[in-house]
Amino acid sequence: AQERNRKLKKFSRAYQKHTKATRTRTEAAHLRQEEKVKIKPEPNEDKDALCDRLAGSGSQEEEKVSISSLHINPAVETQSELISETGEPFFSVLSADVMDSSPPRVPPSQLSSEEKERRKRENLERKAQSRKDGTSGVFSPLTSFVTAQTELRELISELKDAVVVGLHTCGDLAPSTLKMFVDKPELAAVCGVGCCYHLLSEEFDPSGHECSQTACGFPLSQYLRHQSCFCGRNARMSACLALERASLGQGIQMESLFFRAVLHVLLRDHYSSYKSEKRVGNVYSKAKSFVDYVRRALRRWELDDSKLSDGEIQSYQDAYRARMEEMHAFNMLKVTLAPCIEGLILLDRLCYLKEQDGVSCALVQLFNPLLSPRCYALIGLKSRANATS
Repeated sequence: AQERNRKLKKFSRAYQKHTKATRTRTEAAHLRQEEKVKIKPEPNEDKDALCDRLAGSGSQEEEKVSISSLHINPAVETQSELISETGEPFFSVLSADVMDSSPPRVPPSQLSSEEKERRKRENLERKAQSRKDGTSGVFSPLTSFVTAQTELRELISELKDAVVVGLHTCGDLAPSTLKMFVDKPELAAVCGVGCCYHLLSEEFDPSGHECSQTACGFPLSQYLRHQSCFCGRNARMSACLALERASLGQGIQMESLFFRAVLHVLLRDHYSSYKSEKRVGNVYSKAKSFVDYVRRALRRWELDDSKLSDGEIQSYQDAYRARMEEMHAFNMLKVTLAPCIEGLILLDRLCYLKEQDGVSCALVQLFNPLLSPRCYALIGLKSRANATS
């Protein structure tokens, strides 16, 4: 954050300097234009005298230009050439020393263990030095695995009347945030926008997945828990769909869903209903055809794709192509029901807060659903007596 602020200040100074120089050049151009307008033939002045006067004025301007050209900064000249080559008007406001040709950032997954350890050590030393110098600032990043049982005071010692904000908290992180808000007196308010409903854990899952009451993400409210309410993964997947985008023809890649459905039939017929914990992932965007899609998926699952010829794979797509319209209608039905399922999950969280004493809460739309389909925020505020107890 400190490095970013330093670069922003540097850019600001360069921008102001450039703006001032541009304003000076503009004013000089206006003055020259006014001088040219003022040069008019004097009374009884012949044409030869007028030409001599204009030539003298021109020589003065040439002298100014030649003098100013002597002070051109080579770095600025090089920068101008770079700008003309790249066509980036943004760089025209930067001085040459601001443009930093730093190497591209290496993703953390590609770093060696030694490099990760070195960066971690440097980060800790930098934070310790900042605290020692008293320049730690307001913002300080901290990475931690957070659950409803996380002790915030162990992470942040001086925590009082804090507000916890979750912008698109994934899966169980959203309900965990609400539980922390209720249980921790140091938290005075909460504002959370959830997402990834398909990753929620459910207390009354009939599949038998164990889920402790403190860790379950749905249901939260006593009202739905008394009714043993259960959604299921398919319903929660539907809650992630975007009705507003679909109404404008956006948001659903039907061919991708069709490929995945036909692949499932192929797996059932040739790989004994093979099921893998691995997901297909983003294979569709890389595949050039259905045959390529199937082979990429099989290799991803470490299955033998040589047992099927290209013709056999293509025959599956041809056989089920006529049912594409049925699949489209089915997915449109899922999109239509999506707000109902999302509403059930959000209202369960709202009821959970309303069941708490001394908590005022509301469900508020914060964002445009076309830009952010998960646009509803759950806001809770403890009363002063409840926050300090």
